[in-house]
Amino acid sequence: MNIIIVGCGKVGYTLVEQLSNEDHDITVIDEKPEKVSYITDELDAMGIVGNGINHRTLLDAGIKTANLLIAVTGDDEKNLLCCVIAKKAGRCQTIARIRNPIYNEEVEFLKKEFGLAMIINPELIAAREIARMFQFPSAIRVDSFAKGHVELLHFRVNEVSPLIGVMLCNLPQKLRSNVLVCTVMRGDEMIIPNGSFVFEKNDTVSITASRSNAMDFFRKAGIMKNRVNSAILAGGGKISFYLAKGLISSGIRVKIIEKDRARCEFLCEEIPDATIICGDATDQKLLMQEGLMNAHGFAALTGLDEENILLSLFANDISGAKTVTKINRISFNGVIDKLDLGSIIYPRVITSDYIVKYVRSATYSQNSNVETLYKLANGKAEALEFIIKADSAVANIPLLKLNLRKNTLICCIYRQGKIIVPTGSDKMMAGDSVVVVLSGYRISDIKEILED
Repeated sequence: MNIIIVGCGKVGYTLVEQLSNEDHDITVIDEKPEKVSYITDELDAMGIVGNGINHRTLLDAGIKTANLLIAVTGDDEKNLLCCVIAKKAGRCQTIARIRNPIYNEEVEFLKKEFGLAMIINPELIAAREIARMFQFPSAIRVDSFAKGHVELLHFRVNEVSPLIGVMLCNLPQKLRSNVLVCTVMRGDEMIIPNGSFVFEKNDTVSITASRSNAMDFFRKAGIMKNRVNSAILAGGGKISFYLAKGLISSGIRVKIIEKDRARCEFLCEEIPDATIICGDATDQKLLMQEGLMNAHGFAALTGLDEENILLSLFANDISGAKTVTKINRISFNGVIDKLDLGSIIYPRVITSDYIVKYVRSATYSQNSNVETLYKLANGKAEALEFIIKADSAVANIPLLKLNLRKNTLICCIYRQGKIIVPTGSDKMMAGDSVVVVLSGYRISDIKEILED
């Protein structure tokens, strides 16, 4: 697929990184030569210095033969206009990043009127991810499937966990919990475990289960955190705006600490049920005065990654709160993973995952039906959701009779409101939502999990 990406910021870079790895031809456009040079020097992409809403610039970038244009500049209106001109000039599909809350209620109207394939709002998506983490405080990451009915829950095995030394095949007898272990990250190694796998300290494990079974498992595994009834949000930006609204609607008390007075006034008007504190969230005395020690949830959402890291370390040191740390720029994943930061959210990566899902579905075949896609373990594995069709090559066959490719696991089947943790005798049937985890290869159609 020929793809043009307008905007070479953090999201643009991450998109090029992921899409070029999937063998697409990428051209980037940005008005700043240094940004274009950085991407073209580091990644497999062509670069054009210019304005993405300029017709001549788009022609130079190959809009006539492009299949998709993705506009991710820092200006919502520029992104929309760029998509409109691209469709007129080249008749390609278009995706626009739109971040301003004033457009949030008009997404479907904008998609229809501007002919967009997708509108993506990184801050809104990030807020929804954080809200899920607060709903499952025992997990360090929550990936949602089947329109929120199925979750892939990630947790870390601590030094006193009863899982240490347990063989996976003995887990049901050890904890008497009905969960399916999907992946394990051990150091830099990504594992889709078999029955002989033995848990070790510091393993990062993902499971699927019904909500009640997951809670039962976390309680027996000794990693249960209390339900989040109150949360402190450090920073009053767009993510905090969306997150506060979502948490309040779920009955969670919210306090936002923001140092910009004009922003505080805006938040007071727009979110009257939240408590807005005008102050510096990095002031330890202020955090203590506002009750951090007794808060159930804490999210570090300032504009500086370094501040967010220090804030979460402090919150974990003095409280039992469920902590979430937003990181946008820093890419020292190996170092960050060793810190006690709780859950980590990368808005640029979440945004890229959404767009990669769309691109993969649109690229390979008319039968492609990727509903949801998450990159796991820094891209070493993927979790995907498919809707099973009646004529699918995997339909109505017991799982044990399917010749699955290596490093492939059917994690969950969601059927008519029921979560099925699959066994060898279960079948995937038409209409089912099915979650698959795989490593070492990519797919765009459920039939590709089968050996040729």
